[in-house]
Amino acid sequence: MKSPITTHVLDTALGRPAAAIPVSLAIWSDNGWQQIANGVTDADGRITDLLLPGTLTAGQYQITFVVEDYFADGNAFYPFVSIVFTIDNPAEHYHVPLLLSPFGYSTYRGS
Repeated sequence: MKSPITTHVLDTALGRPAAAIPVSLAIWSDNGWQQIANGVTDADGRITDLLLPGTLTAGQYQITFVVEDYFADGNAFYPFVSIVFTIDNPAEHYHVPLLLSPFGYSTYRGS
């Protein structure tokens, strides 16, 4: 069984998965953002094991992608991409894809 939060990074400029991107996951608490997991995208641009099944709780989450080293030519206008999202139902699966290029990005709730 996979993590209740997964991600997939696609390089839209090159039309392929973005491998070897460090990713961290944090949850908001009274003390600010608390990192709870991290990983690195695989050859298919995916991370499917951020959290153990059954460990997700409701709250505000932040997933951060460190992309500056991915763009080795130094053309990363956005060195980090942080996406904040809300988990209302911890029983559901949440997939947070990132579509990436050197000068822009987009995201959505995937399936």
